[in-house]
Amino acid sequence: MGKDVGQPLTDAAFRRNDLKGSTFEASYAGTLSFMRRKYTRDLTGVDVAVTGIPLDITVSNRPGTRFGPEAIRRATAQHAWGPVWPWRFDPFDTLACVDYGDCEWDWGSPQTIPDAITAHVASVLSAGATTLNLGGDHFTTYPTLRAYAAKYGPLGIVQFDAHRDVEEGDDGRLDHGSMFAYAVREGLIDPSRSVQVGIRTCFRGEQSHGITILHADRVHEMGAEAVAQVIRETLGDGPSYLTFDIDCLDPATAPGTGTPVPGGLTSYQALAILRALKGVDFTGMDVVEVSPPYDHAEMTSNAAAMIAIEMLCLKAWAQGARPDV
Repeated sequence: MGKDVGQPLTDAAFRRNDLKGSTFEASYAGTLSFMRRKYTRDLTGVDVAVTGIPLDITVSNRPGTRFGPEAIRRATAQHAWGPVWPWRFDPFDTLACVDYGDCEWDWGSPQTIPDAITAHVASVLSAGATTLNLGGDHFTTYPTLRAYAAKYGPLGIVQFDAHRDVEEGDDGRLDHGSMFAYAVREGLIDPSRSVQVGIRTCFRGEQSHGITILHADRVHEMGAEAVAQVIRETLGDGPSYLTFDIDCLDPATAPGTGTPVPGGLTSYQALAILRALKGVDFTGMDVVEVSPPYDHAEMTSNAAAMIAIEMLCLKAWAQGARPDV
């Protein structure tokens, strides 16, 4: 257990005071928050604000990702025990991390939602914290990148995905399959410092935009360390953003998503690649496209929860966390 774990504390999301450390709470009881973190909009002293972006209005196949943030939070209750294997430390001993709740918008005015997401993320960045977003469809990364680029300039992006999300038609459509093309054109992404991992689809209208592509078959052949090396060499030292579309995983591992594609990564492969990126300090992060209505036995939300936890371990390592158990 983490240094702060003692007697069980029910409803720690509302009752805990410390921003660091972990508290023990039965996985089946209490008010759910991400990893039993404190629910607050006060970002004083906060390093990471975990926030939900419950949107699915731009999906091209099966809806349901609006329920993703809730499902991921619920799944994290199974893992909120302190030290994380194989890191062998509790990331919350290093990171002051809170659950910032969900982004708010008027669902009756969908045209205002992108700006609402950008403003929501910008409010966290202006307080000196960073975000770990829980989606929500992958479009939500686009307005998020607007907030990050406004502060840091163009970002290198590491995108785990089955799809490239750069499809460009003649109608100017903007959805969860085209937003990265817009992000490149707007200067939010530096394509020369960007990598797409696990791709196994192709569409007319797609362009490379200069982004490095590691297709799924190549990832299977290369192994985690080699994939991570390509990512490191491509990213360089500038600001970078990590986005994980859960459909990067094979449907046998993560069936609960809107656009499943066979032949994807196993959860072991994905986690191994993330762990091999130890030392990379990502400026922002998200996990998207979890669609609980199509999940089985919480397989997908559980995988997404673990990926989000691994992202926090990466962040904690970059800030000096080391094994202590």
